Amino acid sequence: MNRHPDYLLNRVNEPEDIKKMSLDELKQLATEMRQLVLERDAAIGGHVGPNLGIMETAIAYHYVFDSPHDKVIWDVSHQCYPHKMLTGRKLGFLDPDHYEDISGYTSPEESAHDFFEIGHTSTSVSLAVGLAQARDLLHPDSKDNIVAVIGDGSLSGGLAFEGFNNAAKLNSNLIIVVNDNQMAIDKDQGGLYKGLAKLRESNGEDPNNIFTFMGFDYRYIADGNDLQTMIDTFKDVKDIDHPIVLHVNTLKGKGYEPAVEDKMKWHWQGPFDIKTGKSKEKPAGENYSDAILAELGKQIDAGEPVVAINAAIPGVFNLKSFQKKYPDRYYDVGIAEQDSITTAVAMAEAGAKPVVFQNSTFLQRAYDQLIHDMALNDSPVVMIVRGGTIASGSATHQGSFDISMISDLPNIEYLAPTNLEEMISMLKWALKQREQPVVIRQPEKELIHGTPSQDNYSHIKYDVAHQGSEVAIMAVGDFWQLGVEVRDQLQKKLNIDATLVNPKSVTGIDPNYLHHLSENHNIVVTLEDGNVSGGFGETIARYYGPKDTKVLNFGAPREFADNVPLDVMYEWYHLTPEQIVDDIEKVLHSL
Repeated sequence: MNRHPDYLLNRVNEPEDIKKMSLDELKQLATEMRQLVLERDAAIGGHVGPNLGIMETAIAYHYVFDSPHDKVIWDVSHQCYPHKMLTGRKLGFLDPDHYEDISGYTSPEESAHDFFEIGHTSTSVSLAVGLAQARDLLHPDSKDNIVAVIGDGSLSGGLAFEGFNNAAKLNSNLIIVVNDNQMAIDKDQGGLYKGLAKLRESNGEDPNNIFTFMGFDYRYIADGNDLQTMIDTFKDVKDIDHPIVLHVNTLKGKGYEPAVEDKMKWHWQGPFDIKTGKSKEKPAGENYSDAILAELGKQIDAGEPVVAINAAIPGVFNLKSFQKKYPDRYYDVGIAEQDSITTAVAMAEAGAKPVVFQNSTFLQRAYDQLIHDMALNDSPVVMIVRGGTIASGSATHQGSFDISMISDLPNIEYLAPTNLEEMISMLKWALKQREQPVVIRQPEKELIHGTPSQDNYSHIKYDVAHQGSEVAIMAVGDFWQLGVEVRDQLQKKLNIDATLVNPKSVTGIDPNYLHHLSENHNIVVTLEDGNVSGGFGETIARYYGPKDTKVLNFGAPREFADNVPLDVMYEWYHLTPEQIVDDIEKVLHSL
């Protein structure tokens, strides 16, 4: 049901429709759209501050340019809600029944006005350069404009520098909008931002200008939330025949005081009450992140040279509390996952004990550093990975690939604890040993307690929670509870007393146990909360390849899921206890 039938936005089906509006109407439209961002995010969660701050830029762009002939690439694209409202997807904001119809990121499947699936930072300039080069090659007489919108936080990513470096070589139209709101997710980090601050303070006149140094034409816009200014600016640069940077100063969270006052908290929010700004989600109780930070604190207090390194996502790991207590032991490298890994390698080689905190979906940005710097040098870096799970979010933020990525690499031990005490035991060992890199996959599901069976993980010894026969279930990390449920179902439905095993590691195996397991088990079942292709299950299948033992692997297939409810995905992937038991029964009947 449309909650706002009187809104101007109801008259907008394509960008062409706003070109007929007066300035006052466009300002009213901006106010309406801000309200719709808040209502949708308050109901289902989403990016708040980035979308509120970019409103005038998005409206001015579509007022002046001719999308989709003129093309705009939104960096990260977590600020694309206004763009979506103006390009035929308004129902996803006006009608709560359609909130879930649209992605929180740009999606070519949704609209001809979106050109790429984008959810990771620093990509827009390189994408824009590629579009401009293809335009110049294939359609040399084309007058189409190419525009990249990149936030100041995204500039710290290495790909952004690479994109700018090559963009400056173009001899044709390219417009780069640097949306400078003085924030990444948390505060900007690094020397680059001192230069941006001087440009803001001097109204763009400071001689230490990284953009002009690289060869760009440059213009500074002091108030990027003034609609008339943005319209005039875009009119001035439309059809320009060379690359230009528009350095636009905006206010993140504009129009909603809580989002202005606490920009980091309101970068992304789960469901909340608009009037109070209070979250509708249950307060977090005991959690894995706090337990990790408490252990690091104990190590520091005991005199150990432990440091925490993070790439611009402190909120994911509750690291702000750690920073407050141990400010000299906390390093935020900004949006620079590659730098976080390589810096940690050097610190470890020099005798420090770095703990790198990474989100699974962002870790893939540092894959070369995992291989060339961390694994090749066999450096005793400790890394905590969160978000390693089959997830219901956007295809741009799937965290199911980390096991496949890391388990293929030599020298790295990737541990998957099933409970809090086991995780802390692994962390203590990882910090104590100096032989190799150790990665720990922090559990994501409901916290459970247990008793670790070993305190040295140099040689993995599988835990057998229940010894049975015929079928063995190897449940990795967060899928431990699923393994318990499958074992119970096998007992009830097929009267099979299955063995239940906690492997603890997705890289190291226990060959002695696997050898004896095949003596009285016909089927080995592996359960992992991630991609099956290249995952833990395939490691076990390779081991049993020459033997008669059947191996069934359960996890995610080799695909990108996109905003599919988790229960639906579990059905698709045969990850319910009932489906798994049915699949086991079919194999038993074939033996």
